[in-house]
Parts: sequence; structure tokens; C-alpha cells
Amino acid sequence: MHIEPGIVDGAKIALSYATAAASFGLLGKMALDTVRTDGGGSALILRSLITTALVFCFFEILPHYPVGVSEVHFILGSTLYLVFGAGPAAIGLALGLLLQGALIAPFDLPQYGMNVTTLIVPLFAVSVLAKKMIPANTAYVDVSYKQALALSTVYQGGIVAWVAFWAFYGQGFGAENLSSVGSFGIAYMLVVLGEPLLDLAVLAGAKALAPFAKNPIFYDRLHHRAA
Repeated sequence: MHIEPGIVDGAKIALSYATAAASFGLLGKMALDTVRTDGGGSALILRSLITTALVFCFFEILPHYPVGVSEVHFILGSTLYLVFGAGPAAIGLALGLLLQGALIAPFDLPQYGMNVTTLIVPLFAVSVLAKKMIPANTAYVDVSYKQALALSTVYQGGIVAWVAFWAFYGQGFGAENLSSVGSFGIAYMLVVLGEPLLDLAVLAGAKALAPFAKNPIFYDRLHHRAA
């Protein structure tokens, strides 16, 4: 989901500053919700450190391939949400992306506003959908493949939509750009099919950790019904 350098440049890149500011507003809301529901900022800080490290590893260790206007990554946004909650997932995505740019790929830093928007806005959509789609009497370790697929589809579909937006905004609707966006979208949809299986595998492992359910490392909703 890293927008290639030069796709959006010049005065047009100013829009990314506005969308990034809005994204950080959503991040702040998700973080406050985590503090309210899970009681205290220490859990938020601990989980955010864990998710930041995980996101950095996702970017650098998991397979990633340049396709069209961007790169295909296994970001596992819905997995992070289910295990750690929306606030820590959002902070981890934002900080992990920043660390990856600062330490490994400084040429990506000018695109940070676009990339962080592409990651955070779909995560907020996932958090809203999860509250509506997963019954309050269902702990997240008990979600079905259908529910995991819906969350993954929303997250990955949101990423594709934002990448397409930035590409068309920066380069227009020429045939070459249309082809590049289409190639990226098709490649990313393959992630949609695989990520729910990983979600369920992670959640199955989380069931074995039920004795540690009150550990602040985990989102309270992971093992418990909604309050």
C-alpha cells in the first residue's frame, strides 16, 4: 500500500496533509475508546508498543511485492484490531509505518500522509463494522470465517480504494494509470482471501490463552462479551 514516489507530487501533495490530520483525529478517537472500555492508559501504551513492533515486522519480513502504483503487503489490520483493539492497532500502524520510513525507506516519508490515511481510515471502518456485525454476546475468539472475511474485505478493500484515489488524483485516468491501478487491485484481492484464515488461526491460538484473558496485552473483547 506504499504509494510510489512521484505518483502525487507538487502542490497536490498538500491534500495528503489534510487527510492525514483527519486520520489522526480518528486515531485519537479509537485510542480514547480503548482507554474507556479497557480501563486506563497503561494497556493502550503496552499494546501500542507491541503493535508498532508487529507492523514494522509485517512491512519488512512478510512477503511484499511492487504491483502497479503501489506495493502489496500483508498488513493484517483486521487481525491487529481483533487481538489488540482499534486504538492500539491504529497507533501501531501509524508508528510502524513511520519507523519503516525513517529507518529503512526514507524515500517513502514524503508519501507518509497518503500512506497513513490509507491504513487508518479503513481500520476505523472495520471498528464500526465489527460493533454492528459481531453480536455483543460473542467474544472475538469466536468469530466465524464469514465475519472475519467481512472485516478483512472492508479493510483491504479500503486500502485498494485509497490507493486508487491517490493514483487517479495524482496521475489522472489515462490508460496506463488505469492498468496499473487495476493490476494492484487484483493482486490485493488475493490478500482478502488469505487474511481471514490467518485471523482465525490467530484467534484459535488466542483461545488457548484464555487463562490470561485479563492480561492488559489483549483487547478485553478478545475473550469476553461486550459490556
